[in-house]
Amino acid sequence: MSKDMMPGFELFQPDTVDGAVDLLGRYGGEAWALAGGNDSLDWFKDRVKRPQYVVDLSGLDELRGIRETDDGGIEIGAMTTLTEIEQSALIQDRYAVLSDAARRVASPQIRNASTIGGNVSQDTRCWYYRYGVDCYRAGGNECYADTPEGQNREHCLWGADRCIAVSPSDTAPALVALDARMVVRNASGDREVAAEEFFIGPEIDIERMTVLEPGDVLTAIRIPADWAGARFYFEKVADRNTWDFPLVNIAAAMFVEGDTVQRIRIVAGAVQCVPRRLTVVEQAVAGQPKNEATATLAGQTAVRGATPLNFNHFKIPLLQNLVTRAIRDA
Repeated sequence: MSKDMMPGFELFQPDTVDGAVDLLGRYGGEAWALAGGNDSLDWFKDRVKRPQYVVDLSGLDELRGIRETDDGGIEIGAMTTLTEIEQSALIQDRYAVLSDAARRVASPQIRNASTIGGNVSQDTRCWYYRYGVDCYRAGGNECYADTPEGQNREHCLWGADRCIAVSPSDTAPALVALDARMVVRNASGDREVAAEEFFIGPEIDIERMTVLEPGDVLTAIRIPADWAGARFYFEKVADRNTWDFPLVNIAAAMFVEGDTVQRIRIVAGAVQCVPRRLTVVEQAVAGQPKNEATATLAGQTAVRGATPLNFNHFKIPLLQNLVTRAIRDA
């Protein structure tokens, strides 16, 4: 096969979600669910992933849109574009941390096509893995990034278990901070998975980054009313302001009464294989005055136990400063 040709596959374009589920279940591990296509087509063009069957979800209107729910929260269809989320007045008013996170993904052209479901389901960006080396995540018996010469500047500070890759999503930390729930459908019906449990590390399954298995379709994301109208903070640091994936990002939601932090959820991205909920920071901050001293303590607390690799020591002070700003400036 010529190296400048994408491997062939059979394309299906179902017109119902149940039809998509049936196709994905029928073809199992040989099938690929196509959302916005930005990440998928990269895999295909690099010839690292070679699905025999591709199920295009773009024609499923049921998976699009932003709706209010009876409990005062919202439901976002998994095929809703990042641009729609960025520009939604409802999300900006109630859950601004998510619209802020969506705004920082890639470029406007990519956000016009990319979907929220695809963004949270994308695979890691580790270049060793993506360029087809036989690493642990690809079924081999070595991590090429975790060697004395390995290039691991973008890799993890926590959670290394053979693989040291990180979750690349900007919207994922925001969804975990909002205590969102992911709706997954397969042949057995629908189930809800907490966003915090939707993402999985190598100690659970080194070849997947989410709970999605062959035959599963992420259909919607439900955000409860619990954190509506909170004080929010999102910040992303990347090598370039457009296109690049995060070196570190931070998402926070908090309620403040008077000068006291009553409740808080804070989540870091690109420091672990999953969005890292900083529960130790939440415990240190809740009930404390929202001031510079508390913010400084939060930053110091956030980096406890971090284990840097050869080339990513800079992530420790970077995360510390982002957490400090999140508490101080939200």
